Amino acid sequence: LFRSLDADLGLANLDVVLNLFPKVTLHDVFTGKVQLDDAILPAPGGFSVLLAGSGLVEYSRLTAEVREQLLRIIDTVAPRYDHILLDTGAGISDVVLYAVSLADEVLVLVTPEPTSMTDAYATIKVLATQQERRAIRLVVNQVGRIGEGRTIRAQLQLVVDRFVTPMLPPGEKPPVLELVGELPLDPSVRDAVQKRQLLIEMLPGCPATRAVEATAAKILAD
Repeated sequence: LFRSLDADLGLANLDVVLNLFPKVTLHDVFTGKVQLDDAILPAPGGFSVLLAGSGLVEYSRLTAEVREQLLRIIDTVAPRYDHILLDTGAGISDVVLYAVSLADEVLVLVTPEPTSMTDAYATIKVLATQQERRAIRLVVNQVGRIGEGRTIRAQLQLVVDRFVTPMLPPGEKPPVLELVGELPLDPSVRDAVQKRQLLIEMLPGCPATRAVEATAAKILAD
């Protein structure tokens, strides 16, 4: 069983992608208006989702209340599901880093663009130095050719080895990036998002769907 938690507490949009119209959100759970079970919804694809509200400035910072509420919710639902996916926002805000700290494994998504690679490196550096992460999985999105993902992983690993590893205490294992998938630049993805449909259901045979399925299989197999 899978469950996704929209942990982008300030700019949540998972409901838009999944074409869901929730009557209650994580905000309502936080404020005690509803019970947690009332906010967990079935989503396309056969998994459950807990949606956050969008534009809630009060959750853009990691207050003691937000910290306690997130931990309580994850502790409550963890025994019920085989896997929980925390869909964080971009960047390295304190809310994002706290959500990541609650995860057993980290999956960094990057595209073959200088800005994205710079952000990915900054994220990996923080995870390695502040959270002592040594194994970080990587998915390269919007690749233009087969094998580009391996090139991106190699470039990031080189920079990590050069600049991050020397920052670690002597004797510490260096961070290792594992490429678990590369997703092609496929117009089908935009079409699915615009129609608010799940890609794997709308276009099961397109290149992006096949790549997503292969990536998911690798993640679950390890």
